Amino acid sequence: MKPLFAVLAMTALPVSAIAETVEIDTATGPQAAPLNPAKVVALDLSAIDTLDALGVEIDGIPNITPPAYLADAFDGVATVGTLFEPDFEALAVMAPDVVFAGGRSQTVIPALAEVAPTLDMTIDATKLIDDAKSRITAYGAIFGLSPEAQALTQELEAALADAKAMAEGKGDALILMTNGGKVSAYGDKSRFGWLHTAVGIPEAYPDVADGRHGEAVSFEFIADVDPDWIFVVDRSAAIGQEAEAAAVTLDNPLVAGTKAGQNGQIVYLDSAPLYLAGGGVQSLNHTLSEIMTALRDSNS
Repeated sequence: MKPLFAVLAMTALPVSAIAETVEIDTATGPQAAPLNPAKVVALDLSAIDTLDALGVEIDGIPNITPPAYLADAFDGVATVGTLFEPDFEALAVMAPDVVFAGGRSQTVIPALAEVAPTLDMTIDATKLIDDAKSRITAYGAIFGLSPEAQALTQELEAALADAKAMAEGKGDALILMTNGGKVSAYGDKSRFGWLHTAVGIPEAYPDVADGRHGEAVSFEFIADVDPDWIFVVDRSAAIGQEAEAAAVTLDNPLVAGTKAGQNGQIVYLDSAPLYLAGGGVQSLNHTLSEIMTALRDSNS
């Protein structure tokens, strides 16, 4: 009996074997992608988000509870393992024409490439908006949906422009993520940093340490920074984990005494789209809508 990876290697279909290809931008630079692939696997929630927005049918998805807005995109679709541990045997049987991976599944891309043509569609947090638009363009080119992709990009750009105009003069902000009773702050180079760089909301504390997991902070720190706005991401809620809610964690006199607390400008964002599918076009538009609603209703 042949080892599993030997079987997988024999079933792999390199991009070069596909009759037609199109060059697109990926996280690793320009690459040839199959044109109009019939069987599609997506192991990245931001990719699933944007493919769903374009109306692309997906044949294989990760075994994960999606944000509510992606429930229909996941309904009835075959699962092919998790983001971190794909089911290579199921993928070999499925024989997809293309696998879109990235983000949480980025580390397994070399192994995936042994099974099927795999594209690294990871979105870099430090240039999230640019990468998000690049991915929209890429998916549009692959599936012959460039006009639809252009319309999505224009819609996103319009929302960003509106949010930026509304944010002008509304003060600074501190981005916090809660995880049970723990609190971390995120700066402009973080996964949530586009709220500063693209929307134009100044950082209340520009010296937050860079890093994927933010910088652990105390309630005293939040009080000292005294931001005009606090934008809150509840990680536990995002991943469906039972834990202390963000509103409970931050319910104390130190946070309440900040300008954000005093003016009703602590904004609890819908965390699953932002945390799980950050960079997907629907996720971005959803968060922008929340931000604009908060800015529109503010007293500042």
